[in-house]
Amino acid sequence: MSTSDAVVTARRITAVLLVNLGTPDAPTPPAVRRFLREFLSDRRVIEIPRVLWQILLCLVILPFRPKRVAKAYAAIWRGDSPMREILLAQVRALAVLFRSKPLSADVIVKPAMTYGQPGLHAALDEVTGLGTERVIVLPLFPQYSATSTGAVYDVVSRWMLTKRNLPEMTVIKDYYDHPRYIQALAESVRRYQAQHGVAERLLMSFHGIPLPYAERGDPYPERCHATARLLAQALGLSESQWAISFQSRFGRQEWVKPYTSQLLTEWGQAGVKSVQVISPAFSADCLETLEELAIENRHVFTEAGGEAYAYIPALNADELHIQMMRELVEQYLVG
Repeated sequence: MSTSDAVVTARRITAVLLVNLGTPDAPTPPAVRRFLREFLSDRRVIEIPRVLWQILLCLVILPFRPKRVAKAYAAIWRGDSPMREILLAQVRALAVLFRSKPLSADVIVKPAMTYGQPGLHAALDEVTGLGTERVIVLPLFPQYSATSTGAVYDVVSRWMLTKRNLPEMTVIKDYYDHPRYIQALAESVRRYQAQHGVAERLLMSFHGIPLPYAERGDPYPERCHATARLLAQALGLSESQWAISFQSRFGRQEWVKPYTSQLLTEWGQAGVKSVQVISPAFSADCLETLEELAIENRHVFTEAGGEAYAYIPALNADELHIQMMRELVEQYLVG
């Protein structure tokens, strides 16, 4: 065969960016203040008028809140932020999975965060500097919300405006009903209950959003309810054995209900003695699961009369969770 008859196909380089929300660089008030300023200045997160919000942020929130939040971070900090440690572990596990089952493309996997480090903008610069022709961004928010995944789209869009030679770009919107995701959640509950027993109720607590956001079209609550129903079906639970709620309220605005803390109070007062809680909205354990959900809400339940309260950890670097990530990405790597 002559050289002219031969067809040489170069292997394409594809970058997969696993993106989570973000975390401070240290459990200290200055580091937390920097993080909160960036996070709470995002119009996706806070939609009230800018002038009013900047006054509240600069005069009320940033002078006082970082000290309290830093103390909470210090209680869960083990050398680094749990969210960042878990994100790096997820990146390593997914990279190993791609190497063990190679595809037609060379795949590199990198971590990124919407706020804080490692930043998404810098990660995009890094992977395109390696000659990447295709970038797949996987926000690790199972249920789409403008406040989380929408902010990832914003960073990607702003980055694209600064570049002349753009790679193929894909942002995976969400995976709230993906069969492997539901399977991974169900297996995590079964494993936990096999070791610790089954509680009277399973509470599926999701991060909340302000009610007006949902009323203006954010599909997040609907996706949370869909995930909860699918998980309950996978576990074979009756309606009396589980419930859905929303946590992490901020400010005086009304948020999507029912509120986790209020529901736990009602259950404790009604005579429910044991509760296990899972938070399917979080792909990695972080301040809101390890401190707010595992510790604060335990006190809420027991003070209301409950006796046994347990938090079931997030999927983190669970094998089925990583397999799901590969399956999500794989559909864009054909050809």
